[in-house]
Amino acid sequence: MEKAIDRQRVLLRHLRPSPSSSPNGSHLISASVCAAGDSAAYQRNSCFGDDVVVVAAYRTAICKSKRGGFKDTYPEELLTAVLKALLDKTNLNPNEVGDIVVGTVLAPGAQRATECRMAAFYAGFPETVPVRTVNRQCSSGLQAVADVAAAIKSGFYDIGIGAGLESMTTNSMSWDGSINPKVNAFQQAQNCLLPMGITSENVAHRYGVTRQEQDQAAVNSHRKAAAATAAGKFKEEIIPVTTKIVDPKTGEEKQVTISVDDGIRPETSISSLAKLKPVFKKDGSTTAGNSSQVSDGAGAVLLMRRDVAMQNGFPILGVFRSFAAVGVDPAVMGVGPAVAIPAAVKSAGLQIEDIDLFEINEAFASQFVYCCKKLELDATKVNVNGGAIALGHPLGATGARSVSTLLNEMKRRGKDCRFGVISMCIGTGMGAAAVFERGDATDGLTNARRMQSHNLLSKDAM
Repeated sequence: MEKAIDRQRVLLRHLRPSPSSSPNGSHLISASVCAAGDSAAYQRNSCFGDDVVVVAAYRTAICKSKRGGFKDTYPEELLTAVLKALLDKTNLNPNEVGDIVVGTVLAPGAQRATECRMAAFYAGFPETVPVRTVNRQCSSGLQAVADVAAAIKSGFYDIGIGAGLESMTTNSMSWDGSINPKVNAFQQAQNCLLPMGITSENVAHRYGVTRQEQDQAAVNSHRKAAAATAAGKFKEEIIPVTTKIVDPKTGEEKQVTISVDDGIRPETSISSLAKLKPVFKKDGSTTAGNSSQVSDGAGAVLLMRRDVAMQNGFPILGVFRSFAAVGVDPAVMGVGPAVAIPAAVKSAGLQIEDIDLFEINEAFASQFVYCCKKLELDATKVNVNGGAIALGHPLGATGARSVSTLLNEMKRRGKDCRFGVISMCIGTGMGAAAVFERGDATDGLTNARRMQSHNLLSKDAM
């Protein structure tokens, strides 16, 4: 009881206008920070300037591993391109960056961390700017962005970069060393070792996702990606990379500039996909055509406090609102977005119906179809410019790539598109999701209004 009375006293002090608050002496309620704290999940704090905003987000084209445009490109060159673009296109002083966090998955940890540090130097960052890597498998790029947002929110620094990098040409998916025999006593631990394609088959079997549904999802992905490319929608987000292509037969090197995703197949059809045999299970439904492509690419996102962005005249592309990472059954790891999206949306104080666009990673059509059906998503809001089945899935880079794709599409749609979600499943049984708001759509603090008297307050607070 005493605790409740104390809170009412705090609220009363917050609501009582000061004698000098109005020149004519009228009693007006003015908005201010409440000493009791704000329990609202969706923080309308743009007027205080301390929310975390995205100023710029760029990516390379995504290319087929071992066969595509980046097959002869050093991984750090891809990261260099997007980091340098952030500096060149925003005129940011690199000395002001507090940290660079890079999501990356397949390369040996110490080597890739060194490559990322080298990339920062190549891009023009001074030795005073630190770099680190993060690995939460397929969500690593998004995790990097979330880590930077959290650090800014915590006051560790005001400006940071969340990035992602993967060269699946250079580093393949493999297991190094022996496996602990203890795994045989723990079924869930065993399931962490399942090939990703088998988990896709498990999702299709357990939740009744048909081959027809999966192939149709693949066709839709290629069709939408091809249309987006033809309309020039990716030009704002893709940074051209000048590199070399080596002829495998002659060894001849040719200089090229890569600026278009090379995995999109506009001619993909249900009939052509139906001819493909299952890859992971004899009587299965997961094929090379309805799975994400193995790819090379990088992306980078520049984040900062709103007041810092405004003081420096930076445009605000989006606002980072919430992030959630969740665990699910490793045997059906693909269901991760169906759990992570509601968690992130709830954390933002929103409902699924409030979300205008979704970028859900198409690791496999089986899990993508399941998650959309489970959450009852409007198909016209999901992966409107295609997804990983058409574009490709460079594991560590996908999250950062998705931020650029989502926010640029939200910018194009303007007032018809306020909130967007990025999500993906994660190997070994997890899911991640983040909520973003369009840059010019934040609310001011408007929850105060005129009051004639305080007769609705408890007398205990007087």
